[in-house]
This record gives sequence, C-alpha cells and structure tokens, in this order.
Amino acid sequence: MSELTHLRAPDGVAPGHGYSHAVWGTGRFVAVSGQCAFDADGKVVGEGDPAAQARQVFENLRRCLGAAGASFADVVKLTYFVTDVAHLPAVREARDAVIDTARPPASSAVQVAALFRPELLVEIEAFALVRETGPGQDGGPDTGRG
Repeated sequence: MSELTHLRAPDGVAPGHGYSHAVWGTGRFVAVSGQCAFDADGKVVGEGDPAAQARQVFENLRRCLGAAGASFADVVKLTYFVTDVAHLPAVREARDAVIDTARPPASSAVQVAALFRPELLVEIEAFALVRETGPGQDGGPDTGRG
C-alpha cells in the first residue's frame, strides 16, 4: 500500500461529496484502462441495471489492480463515464463498498452520449500509486518469471 495524502478541501475550494480534490504520494504508477460490466467470459452483466453494472465494473477494477500488485487503497484517481448522470448514485454505492470513504480518491464524472456497446451504462478507469517495497522488490505481481 502506498503512503498517500488526500486533500478533501483545499483552502478556498468547497469540499467534494465523496471525493478528494487532490491526492498525492510516491510509488509505482498503475493505470487501469476503463472497465465495463463484462464477466470473465466477456458477457455483459446487468443489462439495463446501472447498480449491477457498477458492481461488476468495480470487481473488474479490483482484479486489474490486484494483477498489478495494487488495491483500492492505492487508487488516487477514478474517472467515471456514464450514459446518464442518473446512474451516479448506483456508481457511488458500488464505489463506497470498496474504498475508504474517509479517504476517497480524486474523481471525475462525465456523461457520454454512448459507450462502445449500446447495452453498457458505465465505464470506469483508475490510477493508483503502489509503494515500493524495497531493493529488488517492485511491489508488482508475481508473474512466475525469474
């Protein structure tokens, strides 16, 4: 886990609801591509259900972060792409189930006309910082390659 500083409300800036305005730290940078509500077989989970899709998206993010040796505790920024801002409460509920709500990542939410498939309602990308663990250990995943 990285040593991160979360600034919820800089001087002169109103506090955000459920996000930090700035997050910083040092460590190995991890970028996770936008994840959508696909299961392991590539099938859409929760067609027409933003809550089910958001839960699947966060599960996919968890798996991607884990593969990179990171967790939600290391996430410094989330970007939400939704086809309707009315889906944001469902996204926030799924997010709050996996992050420390006292130290939330920075985030942005964007309503888009469409995602790359019409049945998709939510896409989320993540940026994380993972603390280096010491000489010869990069904190990354064990790939089995020596």
